[in-house]
Amino acid sequence: MPNRLAHETSPYLLQHADNPVDWWPWSAQAFDEARRTDRPVLLSVGYSSCHWCHVMAHESFEDETTAAYLNEHFVSIKVDREERPDVDAVYMEAVQAATGQGGWPMTVFLTPDAEPFYFGTYFPPEPRHGMPSFLQVLQGVRQAWESRREEVAEVAGKIVQDLARREIAVGDAAAPGPEELGQALLGLTREYDPKRGGFGGAPKFPPSMVLEFLLRHHARTKSEGALQMVQDTCERMARGGLYDQLGGGFARYSVDRDWNVPHFERMLYDNALLCRVYAHLWRATGSGLARRVALETADFMVRELRTEQGGFASALDADSDDGTGRHVEGAYYVWTPEQLRDVLGPEDAELAAAYFGVTEEGTFERGASVLRLPQTTGVFDAERIESVRRRLLAARAERPAPARDDKVVAAWNGLAIAALAETGAYFDRPDLVEAAVGAADLLVRLHMDEHAALVRTSKDGRAGTNAGVLEDYGDVAEGFLALASVTGEGVWLDFAGLLLDHVLTRFTNPDSGALYDTAADAERLIRRPQDPTDNATPSGWTAAAGALLSYAAHTGSHTHRSAAEKALGVVRALGPRVPRFIGWGLAVAEALLDGPREVAVVGPSPQDEVARALHRAALLGGAPGAVVAYGTAGSDEFPLLDGRPLVDGAPAAYVCRNFTCDAPTTDPERLRTALSG
Repeated sequence: MPNRLAHETSPYLLQHADNPVDWWPWSAQAFDEARRTDRPVLLSVGYSSCHWCHVMAHESFEDETTAAYLNEHFVSIKVDREERPDVDAVYMEAVQAATGQGGWPMTVFLTPDAEPFYFGTYFPPEPRHGMPSFLQVLQGVRQAWESRREEVAEVAGKIVQDLARREIAVGDAAAPGPEELGQALLGLTREYDPKRGGFGGAPKFPPSMVLEFLLRHHARTKSEGALQMVQDTCERMARGGLYDQLGGGFARYSVDRDWNVPHFERMLYDNALLCRVYAHLWRATGSGLARRVALETADFMVRELRTEQGGFASALDADSDDGTGRHVEGAYYVWTPEQLRDVLGPEDAELAAAYFGVTEEGTFERGASVLRLPQTTGVFDAERIESVRRRLLAARAERPAPARDDKVVAAWNGLAIAALAETGAYFDRPDLVEAAVGAADLLVRLHMDEHAALVRTSKDGRAGTNAGVLEDYGDVAEGFLALASVTGEGVWLDFAGLLLDHVLTRFTNPDSGALYDTAADAERLIRRPQDPTDNATPSGWTAAAGALLSYAAHTGSHTHRSAAEKALGVVRALGPRVPRFIGWGLAVAEALLDGPREVAVVGPSPQDEVARALHRAALLGGAPGAVVAYGTAGSDEFPLLDGRPLVDGAPAAYVCRNFTCDAPTTDPERLRTALSG
């Protein structure tokens, strides 16, 4: 019989709806039940494409004996971290503080007042490698709860007090200047892996936000070292197993330092961020590889993640049926030489094995190989390779596909909107811009209420109940602002302004300018979460700062610019010390140092060929964080267009800083040159 999770919209929660565990969703009622029955709370946090979440679910939560023990002695709460990043952040902070590490599934034991007192991540079904079994953990927690209650309360109280003291205040700190950004570059250079690209060792994650900072730093300073780190990292990621050599798009991370073997789950946010990075790298260098990867990644998002309602689904699982009924990580993507021969025949199979690095021994598991492009030299027939790729992709499509998490997350769709809008504009792909508009329409229609407040998620056209957090407001505003620049439709600027009004009034400390991840009127947790550092996506703090700065550049609003500058004070403190973890804040700081520049393009009509050429040149200019307003002379669509007339009846572009403009130009090449200097 299904449990309470059967009524939820989260695919992750629905995966547990038939567990014998008597799960509760996160709710006041669950904690009321814990108080009524005097039982501790088991909080289990995960997400639908998490491999080890599936493993623990199968081993423990589907086990009748374990479930019976849980149901008798605990109130069990299951949380989708993608729906409730605030809950996840608060308790992950406690887990990391107590254990020095974290991860998912996250397993936390709480008092009925939601105070944590014991922590962990994955627990096996039997003792293994020095770890207790999950049942042993449950028995130990129950014993402590029943016989050492005062000790449990004391531990929980200390943890809550420690978390409460972690308030981040930026005070009067100014935004970072050239010196701090130079120090950040130096720090990144020290951590850079010159042999393999990227930063640090295994596992190796795509450093999307850092790459954006390096591209903007190069644009402002002409630093060849910054650009070289981006070029080398992007090439190695694109040639490795992290990138899908058949269908485009990126996996979550590489388990090795060489980008060869990925963890196969594929997230919308990674692909949106990396699509934009590669498009911006092409804009800076004209790289054919960057162009190909940007377009293939955009096509992957539209083909594999777009929902019927026009939004973008969250993720594809790492696991899929290997053809024998077993769910195996990577089964959909890997190949053996025999499988190549079955699809291609002996001659083309030999070519494919050499080109994609498929070996008899295998580079992954069970003799299978992850497709890569290991050869940097050698001559291959391009048409023949393309034929091989098409046939392998068609054959792969016949395999059991990984499950898709159809949940639409507002923030990640904002990232996808920005990436698709810009990629479509750069490469003359109006279909990609249309996909961005479709997702934006869905967010306005389904995720924004009459007061422009956001809900975090939707699924199958049904809005969720969880309030949007700061990253939702920042990333969706960023997407709308990119869409406004690309389409010349001022309504997207207006919608961004409505969202940023919430940032100013509900997420910002009016005294210090510090930002919180949850709104002032949101559900009260044991602490109000607040984190300016990036994770897999830009932090809500710096995403909001970037959107505030861009909106100020579009409108001349001192209020929004001042809020952005105050928010960037934390980047001044953290950027030189931990640049890998505040990359988006550094990228926003580059835009602030450059102005950012404001470009107004006016023409007799949006269809005028010269006006369109000027608009394209403005988008391709590359100045850090530049904003573009495009429309007819005298239009009130954008404040930047006000008082910007045609020049002798011809379309013209005005390049401005703080609404003070240089002499207009009617030449697209001169405009692009002006924006690259």
